[in-house]
Amino acid sequence: MKSLLEIRRELHKIPEVGFKEEKTQKYLLTIIEKLWKPYIQIDVWRTGIIVTINGSNPQLKIGWRSDIDGLPVSENTGLAYSSEHPGFMHACGHDFHMTIALGLVQAFSENQPENTVIIYFQPAEEGPGGAKPMLEWLQSERPDLVPDTIFALHIAPEYPVGTIATRPGMLFANTSELFIDLKGVGGHAAYPHNTRDMTVAAANLMIQLQTIVSRNINPLDSAVVTIGKMTSGTVQNIIAEDARLEGTIRTMSAESMKLIKKRIEALCRATEIAYECQVSIDYGSSYYQVENDVHCAYELLRFAEQFPGVVAYECPPAMTGEDFGFFLKDLPGAMFWTGANTSYGLHHSAMQPDEELINVNIQFVEQFLRSFTFYK
Repeated sequence: MKSLLEIRRELHKIPEVGFKEEKTQKYLLTIIEKLWKPYIQIDVWRTGIIVTINGSNPQLKIGWRSDIDGLPVSENTGLAYSSEHPGFMHACGHDFHMTIALGLVQAFSENQPENTVIIYFQPAEEGPGGAKPMLEWLQSERPDLVPDTIFALHIAPEYPVGTIATRPGMLFANTSELFIDLKGVGGHAAYPHNTRDMTVAAANLMIQLQTIVSRNINPLDSAVVTIGKMTSGTVQNIIAEDARLEGTIRTMSAESMKLIKKRIEALCRATEIAYECQVSIDYGSSYYQVENDVHCAYELLRFAEQFPGVVAYECPPAMTGEDFGFFLKDLPGAMFWTGANTSYGLHHSAMQPDEELINVNIQFVEQFLRSFTFYK
């Protein structure tokens, strides 16, 4: 097997977006197949891979999930192993997640675990969301591959390498994309009375959307409605027939997400009446909150406190979104942040996580999964 450092760099070169990870899947399979042992089973689902390491004395099935997709971001790191796919980059650390998961497969292939360990290489975390359909397929078609409990990690740029940060209960928020299209009547700027101006309609709707959190959400709750992009018009003397708002919704409760969407729909209906136009809404990818099982989260923290070279930290919840929440909605388990020590944040074109995190996390996760016992 190649060195893990070389594997990570080769994966970094070939980022692919959700459900199009053909090169990534092929590359992963070439590594995994070389690690095969009689007690290892390899299955595929769409562009994902499921590796089962059957235990020598199994009392339960422990899952470990890694995501495998990249982002539509043009890389700006200047690295010798930068993305070879123009316009795409592993800007969220999934190349590290995959490498750690491969390191776990290697470790368990060399030393069979007592409990069965199932490692999921899941596609499409960044969108449109691979966790929910993968879990649904497992539950309906392959219940033998459904774990009793499941864990995962995500790199955290702001923490030093060796930091393991998590918490019982909510770790990441409910999230939803938001796309609003407005259609009116365009025309010459000199004859506004013959048009239905969608620049004006969209601008007013965007301002109204900002009142939802401040006037409809309990101040003791937390929520975000952000419009990050607005497009309309073609040239300065033509009134826009079409406009589009693109944004995101993030909440700390599923109930608040429902309320916000209800208010968005009401404001859009009001906009249709006020500006005599048509408004359509697309929520895109919506992810359920990452809700850590209390026992699993505390076991992670307890183990981290005793593990050499690791610092345990009970962190606050974040407005970050992660489709691992769909696994935790149905299965007990936990996710944790792991320190990556980089000055650039997630999804930034210049993000360069510290490669030292690979070996630290393989050792930590391997030993944690070997020692974990689940309460019944």
